[in-house]
Amino acid sequence: MDIILTILAIGLLLGGLAGAVLPIPGPPLSLAGMFCLHYTRFVEFNKSTLVVFTVLTVAMAIFDYYAPVWGTKKFGGSKYGAIGSTIGLLVGMFFIPAVGMLLGAFLGALVGELINGADFSKALKAAIGSFIGLITGMVGKIALCLAMLLWSGFALGEYIMIMFF
Repeated sequence: MDIILTILAIGLLLGGLAGAVLPIPGPPLSLAGMFCLHYTRFVEFNKSTLVVFTVLTVAMAIFDYYAPVWGTKKFGGSKYGAIGSTIGLLVGMFFIPAVGMLLGAFLGALVGELINGADFSKALKAAIGSFIGLITGMVGKIALCLAMLLWSGFALGEYIMIMFF
């Protein structure tokens, strides 16, 4: 059972890293991988490590949802731009996921602002804000997933070093 959980954990950790840029929940997958690894005889994380990564995962999920909207509003966008950014992001997931999401959020904010009657330069500024917000969320997810992958990798590597050397 330990081997199966370890293989599952590695798959979840790697899938989580991929999910940081694709439209799948990267940090929750990586966290699930850490928990799978924790329940093997190979690695035992202390409770504070698991709690910290759980809190960070929840915080990142919330931040990632609001980052494009925040970026749109921070750069002078309206509710229309924020809604357009969200719709564009969701529609973009169905086209070349990572690129489609970025382009979709950008175009959605732009179109939303234009529908609201903003001039093109103001609409463009709001769309750039949406893009920056989305990139910020993506970078945060990559960093968190990478941290979980490395933490788990070092813990598993330590077990392997002790067992075989």
